[in-house]
Amino acid sequence: MAKRARVRAPELVGKGGWINTGGRDLTLADFRGRVLILDFWTFCCINCLHVIDELRELEERHRDTVVVVGVHSPKFVHEAEHRAVVDAVERYEVHHPVLDDPELATWKQYAVRAWPTLVVIDPEGYVVAQHAGEGHVHAIEKLVTELEAEHEAKGTLRRVGSPMSETRGGPYVPPEPEPTDLRFPGKALVLPSGNLLVTDTTRHRLVELEPDGETVVRRIGDGERGLADGPGERARFNEPQGLALLPDGRVAVADTVNHALRAWDPDGGEVTTLAGTGRQWWQGSPVSGPAREVDLSSPWDVAWWEGRLWIAMAGVHQLWAYDPAAGTVSVAAGTTNEGLVDGPADQAWFAQPSGLAAAGDRLWVADSETSALRWIERDGGDGGDGGGAGFTVRTAVGTGLFDFGHRDGAVGQALLQHPLGVTALPDGSVAVCDTYNHALRRYDPAAGEVTTLATDLREPSDAVLVEDDIVVVESARHRLTRLRLPEEAVRVESVAHRTRREATEVAPGTLRLDVVFQAPPGQKLDTRYGPATRLLVDSTPPELLADGAGRGTDLSRELVLADGVTEGVLHVSAMAASCDDDPATEYPACHVHQQDWGVPVRVTAGGASRLPLVLAGLDGE
Repeated sequence: MAKRARVRAPELVGKGGWINTGGRDLTLADFRGRVLILDFWTFCCINCLHVIDELRELEERHRDTVVVVGVHSPKFVHEAEHRAVVDAVERYEVHHPVLDDPELATWKQYAVRAWPTLVVIDPEGYVVAQHAGEGHVHAIEKLVTELEAEHEAKGTLRRVGSPMSETRGGPYVPPEPEPTDLRFPGKALVLPSGNLLVTDTTRHRLVELEPDGETVVRRIGDGERGLADGPGERARFNEPQGLALLPDGRVAVADTVNHALRAWDPDGGEVTTLAGTGRQWWQGSPVSGPAREVDLSSPWDVAWWEGRLWIAMAGVHQLWAYDPAAGTVSVAAGTTNEGLVDGPADQAWFAQPSGLAAAGDRLWVADSETSALRWIERDGGDGGDGGGAGFTVRTAVGTGLFDFGHRDGAVGQALLQHPLGVTALPDGSVAVCDTYNHALRRYDPAAGEVTTLATDLREPSDAVLVEDDIVVVESARHRLTRLRLPEEAVRVESVAHRTRREATEVAPGTLRLDVVFQAPPGQKLDTRYGPATRLLVDSTPPELLADGAGRGTDLSRELVLADGVTEGVLHVSAMAASCDDDPATEYPACHVHQQDWGVPVRVTAGGASRLPLVLAGLDGE
């Protein structure tokens, strides 16, 4: 076994305290003798949610030797509220201790630069690996197996329930369940009958309600995580979100964590699968083809527009489209790069699109991570073969990944905070569920202005029109709330925020960018079909970089910072492919490691001349 660097793990500190521990405060000493995996996450981040799901099986398989601790490290102001973190832990069924770190104290101690990041600490309290992004669990599991053997031999491993263990149980203490008809509902739909259909997301089912929005008519799904078709009472979903009526009367369901598109028949009650394989899409996977043979990635909302079902594919920052006549799916807009870039659909950038609403010649998009309201429209093209040809993406409100707030007024200076839902209104304007502002906002294209329609809505995630009223899904209050559409907007005090991350001080001139990647034990870079790595660098503003922007295959690059630009954000996207390194294996397993970073930088005379970003492993310099 290769000798590992010995770096003592810093203490776990967070002003918000501990969640899922029964009120007990924990320290690193409480995990001595176990393999500890720190998961630095924030609940707005779709990649972080992917990692929570990836970790579930590893936690179960190694439950007597491994403890996962979530370190919640907020991006948005709302995510620094302790109650919101407690809600998110329940919403996403996080079944391990979570440290609420609203001031990013532990994030800074571990030099974390990206959501999500996983840090592995051995049973003696030393950091042995760090991984940024998702898709690393296979590598971490191999490392865990090595650590188990190494520390079993040394006598430093303490299995839960063993005679030498100081505790016969783990540190996780589940919260008491609360009896509500809905639990963190996601999206809603008005059925032709007048009843309301709601995705009961945390309970993995759909719920049909009478028009009052309270009386339960029936539940679809047995309430357990899974991917199972069949009669409604036996079908299974996995954190479903968006809903849309199809022309044949069925309801399309964005089955988010199953990475699938499902359909429910209100008449017969049957649930079927329309698209997806149940596997998550990764770079290099097909981007079009027979719907049941193409992987998807966290579809969050759906809407019928231009003769197809459009899908907000939050997991890869794109819009896809499902063609029921042809039985196919394909990418319709977006490049998978995360950010806010308008233009032709195949060149546009999105950031976790989470809400869709069709309105005539426009498809409105709530682009959550850029706190933006955007739309897509035909540009006069013929639409091509079902892809994004002939469409253009534009932005109504929002400027990028790091600016957000609650500010009304002209669109050029208006601000939202992580909106998840959008609803077309009869007068041509749109209502926006401004989720992290707990507000319902309105954008008027004719006036070019944003106003606030209602406040004190707890994490609104969707809204539907019912006659002259609007019914809002108050996700964190576990209910639907009916509001009369006001004739005048509510006045609010304007606030503006930037992401709560300190800028990295860098020296002027040449900056060496090193993406650190070490192949997992027993694997090597896969160069059978060409370079196994890829690096994309960009900046905001573009003038920040005089040289070094663009694509390449080397994970190290010399960047030249322009004179006169003193601050900005470096956008770095890195990918590495590794495969099993055993000549005796006929079909080696291969894995893609990928992460996007947005690194705020400030140019100062005493700043660093090297910027290391750890994709997998430890930085040796």
